[in-house]
Formats: sequence, C-alpha cells, structure tokens
Amino acid sequence: MITNRSLVIQEKDSHLIKEKLYKRSLLVVSLSQIFGGAGLAAGITVGALLAKEMLGTEAYSGLPAALFTLGSAGAAFIVGKLSQRFGRRTGLTAGFMTGGFGALGVALSAITNSIILLFFSLLIYGAGTASNLQARYAGTDLASEQQRATAVSIIMVSTTFGAFAGPSLVGTMKDYALNIGIPSLAGPFLFSGTAFIIAGLIIFLMLRPDPYHFVKMLENNKRSRNSNVEHTTSEIPAYKNGIMAGAAIMILTQLVMIAIMTMTPIHMEHHGHSLNEIGLVIGVHIGSMYLPSLLTGLLVDKIGRTIMGAASGVILLLAGIIAAMAPSNSLLFLIIALSLLGIGWNVGLITGTTMIVDSTEPSQRAKSQGTVDVFIALAGASGGALSGVIVGSSSYATLSFAGGILSLLLVPLVVRKNRNTKIELNKKRNMSN
Repeated sequence: MITNRSLVIQEKDSHLIKEKLYKRSLLVVSLSQIFGGAGLAAGITVGALLAKEMLGTEAYSGLPAALFTLGSAGAAFIVGKLSQRFGRRTGLTAGFMTGGFGALGVALSAITNSIILLFFSLLIYGAGTASNLQARYAGTDLASEQQRATAVSIIMVSTTFGAFAGPSLVGTMKDYALNIGIPSLAGPFLFSGTAFIIAGLIIFLMLRPDPYHFVKMLENNKRSRNSNVEHTTSEIPAYKNGIMAGAAIMILTQLVMIAIMTMTPIHMEHHGHSLNEIGLVIGVHIGSMYLPSLLTGLLVDKIGRTIMGAASGVILLLAGIIAAMAPSNSLLFLIIALSLLGIGWNVGLITGTTMIVDSTEPSQRAKSQGTVDVFIALAGASGGALSGVIVGSSSYATLSFAGGILSLLLVPLVVRKNRNTKIELNKKRNMSN
C-alpha cells in the first residue's frame, strides 16, 4: 500500500508511484460517488414537490433548486480553498458531511413545517452538490493530458449507480416516512443525508495519501529543476482562453439543465403523473447525466474539446425542442427529452472540466476549479429560480424551448475559443523561436 511516507521518493520512482496512486484515487473517489449520486438524486426528485406542499403554490417551486445550488456556490468556493490548502481529502469530506446534515435538516423542516428551517437547510444541502461536482477533479490530479477526460468520465459514471438508486427509492422512502409518522416527502431527504455522510466517510478514511498533495510535490520538484521558467500557464493568454471557455461551457449547460429539470416534476404532477413516474423520468435523466461518461471522456480525449463542446449545445437544443413539443400525458417523450438533457449536460461538463485542467497548473488548480464551480452553481441557482417564474407566467413548453435556443450559444463560443487559442499559441512559438 502507498503511504504518506512514499511522498518522499526518488525521481526514478515517481512515475510508477504516480500511476499506482492515480488508480487508487480513481477507485476511492468513484466509490464515494455512488453514495454521493444517490444523495443528490433523491433530493432533486422531491425538492420542488416539498416546496410546493409547504408553500402552497407552484410559483416558488423552483426555490429548492435555487437555494441548494446557491448554497453549493458558497460551498464550492470553500471546498476549493480547503482542497488548495489541505488537500482533496479534507475539502471533499467537509463538503459531503455538511451536505448530509443539510439534507437531514430539510427532513426536519418537513416534520416541523418550518419554512425558515427549510430554506436554511437547503442552502447547507448544497454543500453535498458542490462536493459531488468537485470530486471529478480529484481523478484528474494525477492524470496525463491524454487521460484527463477519461478520468472525469470514470468518476462520473460511478455516480450513475447512485443516481438510479436515489429516485427509484423515492416511493420506498415515502412509505417508510409514513410508517414512522412523518411527512412522506421527508423520507427521501433522510436517505439523501445518510448517503452524503457515507460518501464523506469513504473519502476521509480511504483517500490516503492525498493525490493533490502528491501532484503539487511533483510540480515543486519540476520547478526546482527548471528555475528559469518565466510564466505559469495561467499567465499565458491561450490558457486564459481555455479557462474562460471551459467555464462558460459548464455555466451555460448547468443553467439550461437545472431550469428544465427543476420544473419537470411540477409539470408532470400537474398533468396527472404519479410520483413513481416522476421518479422514473428524473432517474433516467440523472442516469443520462452520468452513464454516457465513459464514451464522452474517450471522445473528448480523441476528437477534441472544440467539437464536443459544440455538440453539447446541439444536444441540449434537441432536448428543449422535444420537451416543449411533447404531449403532456406522454411519459415516453418526457423520458427522451430529459435523457437528451442529461446527455447534453454530460458532454458539456466533461469537456469544460477537461479544458479547465488543461489550462491550470497544479499549484493553483484547486482554487481555480473551486472558483469556476461557484459560477456554475450560481448559474444553476438562477436557472432554478427563474424556471418557476417562467412556467408560472407562461408554460413549461416556453421554458424548454427557450433553454434549447440558449444552448446554441455554445457553438460559436467554442469555435471562437479554438481560433483564439491557436493564434496565441502560434504567437508564443514565434516569440520563443
């Protein structure tokens, strides 16, 4: 087993130990993501329904998604800072544990019918969401440039198991809650809180040594041998373009995905669909967010970031059109639309994440990743908040169609980024020559 003492190594052994630690880190983080995905999916499935039940109106049904994504924005920054200073193990453990207690607080708010506790707990619950997303970076710390998208995809596909389990257990947890004398919609949040806490314990007990500490040590060794390096990647315009483009892709896909996904359960309930049918649609959607990851990662590594970034916009456009045109009583069309919505998000997230890793150095990577995830979370919060207002004043079809059209912005965005990056890199090569 690799121990913390192994961090003091000879240069000739570094590659071998790095490869072993890379595989171990992927395994541990993937295991935690099974529980993290279950915690996330269970809460998403019933969050809007719980808000509608407690607030007595559909107009504010988007508030749960807005609040926990807003909470995840603050948590993303804190988890990023903790990871930067103390390593992935500390940052991710703190985030998952906090999210777990937040989910339990949501359940308690349903039991006590406390709106204030509901809002506060949803904010804290967002820490679990932030950790779920930032865990994908832990797998890229020790990955080579040709492995980065694949590493992200392996971690994300592990989330699929939990993502399917969470919504599928909604009905069971609802019955369990009623059996113990508490509101039915508190049950899924009890499950969500437990799952997040288990994910945190797995990271805390098993992610040793910390992959981020290891990669920073390798970077320090490299710098000591090349003390004449004048610029970090973050100072090169080409890499700044990569950071901005990667962030923009993830922000836009998050905004569109959260907005449509949040109001789908309300739309379905309004047209007579059962809680089990809602759970099925959301389960397929969340599965589609993660299950295609292995293929997506391979494609991003093989055919490039630009093509896949544009593809995410086209897929989200199709999802919005189908959701807007689907008959309200058609479960099949809603499954297709929400599946495409998940796939489009998946392609955008893996592409954007890989671009961020490509464009940052290990010494500043965790902080940069945390900052980017803040804006991703804020985009999700905006999408969640606006979705209820749009549907309340217009319709679910309007929301879906608008989201699809907005996604088309990704195509010119990635094309422009690719062109600017090539120009800057050519300038850099010419200057060096």
